[in-house]
Amino acid sequence: MRKPKALTKEELQLFKQRLLDLRARLRGDVSQMAEVALGKNRGAASGEISSMPIHMAELGTDNYEQEFTLSLIEASSGVLEQIELALERLEEGTYGICEDCGCQIPKQRLQAIPYATMCVKCASKYEQT
Repeated sequence: MRKPKALTKEELQLFKQRLLDLRARLRGDVSQMAEVALGKNRGAASGEISSMPIHMAELGTDNYEQEFTLSLIEASSGVLEQIELALERLEEGTYGICEDCGCQIPKQRLQAIPYATMCVKCASKYEQT
């Protein structure tokens, strides 16, 4: 198997921009999801809901949608944290190096997952444990 080449300064700059763009997009998504999830509660708290009784199925659906949105926010927050760590690795000069074996992570993997911390081989090994 051929050893991947180290990333050039230009490639590192491109990956940095991709990470910054992804971070900005996810932050916007998380803010929007939070507004939607909390919006229903605000309406209820401010008395905007009519006094008409709500069917139990509607309450269940609303609760499910809110929990689902909150789980998406949590997942997005985890990715945002990984992006921040990748940006730190860029600044430290360790971006693109597998944290497990110390080899260069192939560019194709970084293009697919710009915040990857391991090469495919090590990531597969880690996921099986």
